[in-house]
Amino acid sequence: MAGDGGSRGSAGQDGAGRPTRSTRAGAGKVLVALYATFAVAATSRAGYQLLAKGDEAPLAYGLSALAAVVYVLATVGLAVDRPWARRLAWLAVGTEAAGVLLVGTYSLLRPQDFPDPTVWSDYGLGYLLVPLVLPFVGLWWLRRTRGTA
Repeated sequence: MAGDGGSRGSAGQDGAGRPTRSTRAGAGKVLVALYATFAVAATSRAGYQLLAKGDEAPLAYGLSALAAVVYVLATVGLAVDRPWARRLAWLAVGTEAAGVLLVGTYSLLRPQDFPDPTVWSDYGLGYLLVPLVLPFVGLWWLRRTRGTA
């Protein structure tokens, strides 16, 4: 298949039959690595928070676990070159964007519900606001790599 070995990559075709570029080629490698890092970090933090002190703030720590799941799904969606994976990436990264905005706002309005920082609380301030920026970079990348026709 033409383009399989190039830097643009080949992910096949989108739902409309247009050729798509690989989401994991070029700068996409950095994006996949960032999502994988956040998947591990969020899963570790949420796991600890839920196991060690889940009764202190079940909502906050539950949302932290949700963020972890979203990061894992986004990582898989961005790393796999299949049409189903691209759809998964759109869903996960879109959910991430909404989640960080909603949880970030909620955590500012009700800080008593967030005794410890979570990945999305305060818009990801504990992670240098990367969780606020990352989904919009991810959405931009998905759009940029979607169709070449």
